[in-house]
Amino acid sequence: MEPAAREQERLRWRSRRGLLEMDLILQRFLDRHLATLSVQDTQAYDVLLDLPDNDFLDLVMGRAEPADDRLGPVLEKIRQS
Repeated sequence: MEPAAREQERLRWRSRRGLLEMDLILQRFLDRHLATLSVQDTQAYDVLLDLPDNDFLDLVMGRAEPADDRLGPVLEKIRQS
């Protein structure tokens, strides 16, 4: 398996959450954007995946804003998916 394919599989696996709503949102995002994410977006997405489910959902739903501005572009892609 190519390194890029391995990285995509790793991100898909890490995207499985405890909340069904997040699973659906992230699956849609990955289906639309995973193959074209920049290195910066991939790194930002990894940071988001480290968050607890409810904190991540609040960011995705716009109920909270990220403290780190570097997360904004990938969050916008998730929100638009």
